[in-house]
Amino acid sequence: MSGELLRISGLRAGYGRIEVLRGIDLRVERGEKIVILGPSGSGKSTLLKCIPYLVRPWSGEIHIDGLQVSPEPNTLRRIRASTGFVFQQYNLFPHMTILRNVALPLELNKEMPRREAEKSALSVLNMLGLGELAGKYPLELSGGQQQRAAIARALAVDPKLLLLDEPTSALDPELRYEVVETLYQVAKQGRSMLIVTHELDFAEAAADRVVFMDEGLIVEEGDAREVLGHPRKERTERFLRRLRSRLNSFPPSN
Repeated sequence: MSGELLRISGLRAGYGRIEVLRGIDLRVERGEKIVILGPSGSGKSTLLKCIPYLVRPWSGEIHIDGLQVSPEPNTLRRIRASTGFVFQQYNLFPHMTILRNVALPLELNKEMPRREAEKSALSVLNMLGLGELAGKYPLELSGGQQQRAAIARALAVDPKLLLLDEPTSALDPELRYEVVETLYQVAKQGRSMLIVTHELDFAEAAADRVVFMDEGLIVEEGDAREVLGHPRKERTERFLRRLRSRLNSFPPSN
């Protein structure tokens, strides 16, 4: 670790009159990998989306590498150039090849010429074992390949902070394993990652810290192995017990 990368202070946010985040304070160190757990509706996805201003906060402050997140156009461009976001549903452009999907953020956020952007994009695709799919369109790929392409797109801008919002939730068990293996590969690079996931194996093996959220608040946070193995809060323990029970109830894949 070499200093603070992300600082969130007093963050409140919601939709319409419904408050979703009720005062979030969170710090992320450079190179730190943090897994966010919690039940549906606890505010996990909203928290992630507030960081690059995909959701506008009601109040509070967010700083990335010392720069305060705001809607001012130049600031917003700099923030989005320093963060990579992976959504649940891939969000790839269906009319563009995988290469163009990955290259486009480089052209928009890094202002790279098209040829240079595509060369850099192909390098990232090759790194993730997707180079041979560069000329294909999203609907020609499996769900797992599409999500790996989405991860490649987020990595292409060489983000200071990688944000992943339940990247395996829309996948069946076999494809989920494929994406988790890619996440392990990315984690080994030493990148700073903030990931909403219920993949406990990944959390135990790759996370530095686990944050547990409920009802718009951080209920518990700490060393990943400590929180997952010996949670201090009864609410965290109950959630983990139910999650493990549900995961163990799935039939093994053939």
